[in-house]
Amino acid sequence: MTATPGDSDAALVAASELAGVPDEFQRLWTPHRMAYIQAGPEPMADDCPFCAAPHKSDEDALIVHRGTHAYVLLNLFPYNSGHLLVCPYRHIPTYDEASDAEVAEIGALTQTAMRVLRVTSRCDGFNIGMNQGAVAGAGVAGHLHQHVVPRWATDANFFPIIAKTKALPQLLGDVRTTLADAWPR
Repeated sequence: MTATPGDSDAALVAASELAGVPDEFQRLWTPHRMAYIQAGPEPMADDCPFCAAPHKSDEDALIVHRGTHAYVLLNLFPYNSGHLLVCPYRHIPTYDEASDAEVAEIGALTQTAMRVLRVTSRCDGFNIGMNQGAVAGAGVAGHLHQHVVPRWATDANFFPIIAKTKALPQLLGDVRTTLADAWPR
């Protein structure tokens, strides 16, 4: 159903004729982001994903490691490939409410996460931090979590600046498997 010049439907071309046809456009397919988009502005207003995750399989919850007081999982909506979150099991909103044991394990798991990411992804640096409270930018304000974001000297390009889009070269399940396999036992 290729349209010919002069057709009233000249702009219409069968979708099957477009697939794989080279043109001047680069395409960034990110279908995993649709769940986030469709969830709306408050995707987890009723359910805490960090309370739910430990009750799922590691693969389903993207958990990389389970500790005694805290665990490590991949961010479902990552800034970069390998973006990890370190969460206490206990539902607390801020760092000052964490017990000494939780603080110690969050710190130790963060250090291990850095070591594992450095080996598996050969990153050049990290952004590490906590946004505490909705006003501070926390997407899940009710449950404390620390971000461990690997960074590379070459990871910034025009996408985040112009299109507010991040290119992620690996599927989350593949990243989880790589990091979990490399986590020290």
